[in-house]
Amino acid sequence: MIKRSALPETTEAPPLMGTALGWADLEPSLPHLLRRLEPIGLEQLAAAALLDRIETKFIFHQDRLPEILAGLTDEYRVLKINDSSLNHYQTLYFDTPGFALYLRHHAGGRNRYKVRSRAYLDTDLAFMEVKHKVSDDRTVKSRIKTAKLVKHISPGVTGFLNTHLPATDWSLEPKLWNQYTRVTLLGKNGPERVTLDLDLQYLTDDGRVMMLPGLVIGEVKQDGSGRNSAFIRQMHAMSIRPASFSKYCIGVAMLYGQVKHNRFRPTLRQVDKILREDNHVN
Repeated sequence: MIKRSALPETTEAPPLMGTALGWADLEPSLPHLLRRLEPIGLEQLAAAALLDRIETKFIFHQDRLPEILAGLTDEYRVLKINDSSLNHYQTLYFDTPGFALYLRHHAGGRNRYKVRSRAYLDTDLAFMEVKHKVSDDRTVKSRIKTAKLVKHISPGVTGFLNTHLPATDWSLEPKLWNQYTRVTLLGKNGPERVTLDLDLQYLTDDGRVMMLPGLVIGEVKQDGSGRNSAFIRQMHAMSIRPASFSKYCIGVAMLYGQVKHNRFRPTLRQVDKILREDNHVN
């Protein structure tokens, strides 16, 4: 069962940590490439929610985006909100005082969970979410709409959490904020979403900050009926291999040095390599 973990009444969501990344800041050809993609709205995207899905992730430098997108303009449509393909997300992750959810992931357990509150800053939508990792690549996401981003575990969300977390005593508290800019693509030839997350930034309640400018986290979400993905084929053609990358776990490993994180050291080295190499080739 979920236990409420009280926070000071003055707890506030942190301000945005920097100027939102714009395509013009990356490469002049990117706005043109995005305009070549057929736009869709939230209603069309909702028809392919893919809450029970197979996930494949990639990480690479943003300098490779023009080449990637140029090869995908006939295969995907792009989400536009308020006439922009750049959508802004803010997330607060919850865990136990001893990081039990994180450590379950660190131990390699397949049956693991993440608990988070997420705000979609361009639409004023917010959700409380539980992500359940069922197997190596299958994830089931459950969520409920909330009036605003949830900053502490309250009676209003405990019923939802008790339904979707294992039956045990949990005492959840806020652990890590993140924010990023997302481009969302919807496949034309099957139930598939591709998300491209840029400008990832982390913040703890005590003010520690980590920014990863230049890193892109690409994620393919499919229903499991097939792996025929133009995005995955493009990654293979560019010698960008699938990678394991959990935003929450990597953020904890970077900002909570006292917490065990040796399992994530290969990913941390890969991130450092991507951001340091002049040619940005994985």
